[in-house]
Amino acid sequence: MKATGAQIITKLLERHGIAMIPGIPGGANLPLYDALRASSIRHILARHEQGGGFIAQGIARSTGRTAACLATSGPGATNLLTAIADAKLDSIPIVAITGQVPRAMIGTDAFQEIDTYGLTIPITKHNYLVRSAAELLEVIPDAFRIAASGRPGPVVVDVPKDVQNEIVEFDKWPDPCPVTTPPPPDRETLLAAARLVASARKPVILIGAGAVATEAGEMIIKLADKIEAPVASTLLGLGAIPSTHPRMLGMMGMHGAPCTNIIINEADLVIALGMRFDDRATGKADSFCPNAAIIHVDLDRSELGKIKQPVVALQADLQDFLRELLSLIDKQDRPGWRERVENLRSEFPLAMPDIDDPCQPYGCIVQTANLLDEAPIVVTDVGQHQMWVAQAFPFSFPRQFLTSGGLGTMGFGLPAAIGAALANPQKTVVCFSGDGSLQMNIQEMATAAELGVNVKVILMNNAHLGLVRQQQELFYGARFHASRFEHQPDFITIARGFGWNAYNLEDSLSPLDTLARALHEPGPVLVNVPIPQTVNVLPMVPPGAPNIQMIGGNYHVTQNA
Repeated sequence: MKATGAQIITKLLERHGIAMIPGIPGGANLPLYDALRASSIRHILARHEQGGGFIAQGIARSTGRTAACLATSGPGATNLLTAIADAKLDSIPIVAITGQVPRAMIGTDAFQEIDTYGLTIPITKHNYLVRSAAELLEVIPDAFRIAASGRPGPVVVDVPKDVQNEIVEFDKWPDPCPVTTPPPPDRETLLAAARLVASARKPVILIGAGAVATEAGEMIIKLADKIEAPVASTLLGLGAIPSTHPRMLGMMGMHGAPCTNIIINEADLVIALGMRFDDRATGKADSFCPNAAIIHVDLDRSELGKIKQPVVALQADLQDFLRELLSLIDKQDRPGWRERVENLRSEFPLAMPDIDDPCQPYGCIVQTANLLDEAPIVVTDVGQHQMWVAQAFPFSFPRQFLTSGGLGTMGFGLPAAIGAALANPQKTVVCFSGDGSLQMNIQEMATAAELGVNVKVILMNNAHLGLVRQQQELFYGARFHASRFEHQPDFITIARGFGWNAYNLEDSLSPLDTLARALHEPGPVLVNVPIPQTVNVLPMVPPGAPNIQMIGGNYHVTQNA
């Protein structure tokens, strides 16, 4: 059979389960778009390549399946870089296919030429500059295999325009490459872990993004119940087990509940599952869980011992590890630790004031959750609203919470919500955003309106870069600079101009009723929620400080003997 490079790409995308693909056409990828027109793949025309990359992330994060996106050469590829880097830090499997100038023009500073291969080396799991159409028969399946194998992540395939047009002859279409599975847990290491668990007096389980990716929540709960251990989560581990589960302490770290950080500080054993000891989770690493032995389990061997040195380190799939560990340990009773944990939870809870008022941060989040009949997919941008949502929203299933963790990208929320809504049309998708974040990729409102996606943007509007203002107040002597938006856009008019329905709680006689109406409107809806401009996210651990040194409340305790 014969096919062009562009036809090979589209056919192999279909064979790898790609049903929709966001992107923007340009001169260097027009052959690919010409082939895509005859494909079964639905193209999503983003308004900015970064938006297209985050739409792909929304698809991948909400489903667990590898997604793909397209961009042309030069500025198309560079606009995509932030979304690729974001996927790398949060272990999200996407394949980004970029156009490139013809092979003979590479290195000549041709129009819209950029070294996409060189630029993406540090922000991908792997990348390719394809030199012939025949290579695509191996490169595309391999890109999908690499993106999904082990610790997931992004792969870039850069394809010159003449390679897209080149015709090649071949015998058959290649099958998708099987995903590489991790080795089974080492028996001796498992036994060492079981001995540590048996000897512990005060164990704590910490979960991260790996617990969500492997959907290991049910087995984590079994382990927690069997060894009487509380569970705390990093930002990206939220949703792996329900927030309401009695073992669940909530988010740890910089904005975690006081009791959570104190309990971890008192532990003598930390079982770290699919988390990487990020600084926002641990605070000052040297002071994190100072009295605890650590069992660290992760798919990525390079994470083991990178920040905290474990007593037992195991590269393994979490489900495999938990299944084996559960078979090696007996039911354990720790009444003293159980009582201590409950006392700390009672004495040092997370304070959430004004939860009945939808024009206050916690009230806006809690009432949104209460007003929806079914649990939505929740997306956030980055800032104060992100932390309030992480603290307060009652998450109930894995992949419910989509947020930019490692890179902390403002502008993530709206396009990621569009991707989640496209991949989950039966779900309501709620995107909590801030006025600073929304303006980063506000052009994707046009994409959402065109698609009619069921996305509700809850705009927590304080006319500031709120987290910047908060840090200036707390750590820079209240010397505020460049954190206030002196000119406030009319977001209601802007949203309606894009074709959205829009509501403003500021001039509503019954804000709760208005919020309820907005959440049940069909299609994309924006709700402007004016929140107090000086309210802070508390507690807060100062950057570089130990987690038990929290600002906001009487959280100073003596170390429990």
